[in-house]
Formats: sequence, structure tokens, C-alpha cells
Amino acid sequence: MAHLPILRDKKRVIETGEFEFETYVSKKELINFLKNLIEQMEHGNEVTISSDEWEINFNFTEPVEVEIELNSDERKLEIEIEFRQRSKIQSG
Repeated sequence: MAHLPILRDKKRVIETGEFEFETYVSKKELINFLKNLIEQMEHGNEVTISSDEWEINFNFTEPVEVEIELNSDERKLEIEIEFRQRSKIQSG
């Protein structure tokens, strides 16, 4: 499971609706998160991402979209990975 550190008491499983989460992590934490995500993808088309307060299980299909954006004025590089969910027709 790809896990992001955050301190809270309860964990909820997010299955529907919209959810957005943003946090800051160290380089080491980011490396561990990405390695775990890659490991899950190597073993199938389902990923689990969580923090101490929430968890998302997501069954995806290919292709996976990767978007790279550079804003040199703000000195910022943004890398976005977008997974699409498998339809029930594809998985059933």
C-alpha cells in the first residue's frame, strides 16, 4: 500500500464522490511512496493509497495519463499521474 504520513485517529475508506488531498513530504518519504505505487502496478491493475486517516482502493485500466508542467517563473515542476477506473464491463 502506498502510504502518506499524517496524524489522525480514524481512517475512512473512500469509495465514491470526490476527494482531494495535498501534503508535503520529505524526499525519502516520496521515494518510498512512489516505490510502493510502482510495486503495486507491477503486480496488477489495482492500487491502494492511504494516509493515517483515509484509504482509497482503485482498480485502473490503461493507458495511464502523465502530465508534466514546468513554471519557471514560480520555479515549480508539477508531475501529475491520472488513472482511469476500469468499467464493470471490462472487469467482469
